[in-house]
Amino acid sequence: MPKPPSPRSAYGFGWPVNRRIAIGALALTVLLAIAAGVAFLTGSGEQHPDHPTPTNSSSSPADPAPDRPAKTGSVPKPPRTAEPVAYAKAAAKMLWSYDTRNTSRNQQLDGMQAWMTGEAKYADWNSVSGQVPDPVLWSRMADQDQHATGTAAEGHFPSTFKQALADDPSAITEAYVYVVTVNGKQKIAWKKHGGGAEDRAITLAVQCRPHHDCSLAAIAPRVAL
Repeated sequence: MPKPPSPRSAYGFGWPVNRRIAIGALALTVLLAIAAGVAFLTGSGEQHPDHPTPTNSSSSPADPAPDRPAKTGSVPKPPRTAEPVAYAKAAAKMLWSYDTRNTSRNQQLDGMQAWMTGEAKYADWNSVSGQVPDPVLWSRMADQDQHATGTAAEGHFPSTFKQALADDPSAITEAYVYVVTVNGKQKIAWKKHGGGAEDRAITLAVQCRPHHDCSLAAIAPRVAL
């Protein structure tokens, strides 16, 4: 049986490894084009800047919007963590994982939306939801029982992001949005024991306000290796 069709998206369906783009000289201008059209500086590195230790809060403006549908299929709930890299690694794993055998496309989207920041000014939902295949393709994937599992090997703050904060430490204090690059792997399987594995890399914008859990703001448009 032939391999089921796959959309070419960062969500994990069919992107070749060599599609990943190194930022290079343009790293300082990675766009965090949030709803308000705000640009955010990024780059590549290992450590994150210090920030106040958050504590859990269900009433935070950065929390996901309430009244999410109860059924989200195989999509996991977001972790309760204040650490940007840890949250980004969990989010990348979530984005690289899906199971059309027990999750509808709407359930997938509902589950993903629960990871998003509730602050509309910084939430770029289109960059996240746009990774999910269209309804027709999702249905065809479901016909083949296609499912995937993602793993996050490592995550880091791009160095130019660190440099931008070093140049202007107060820049982070308006939105508390951190840029994190995650590297990992995605294993895909379908009927008749079909399957394969591929390396993955993704750059995420993660909001971690002081005294609140982190949330996902956007998928950045370029990958920093």
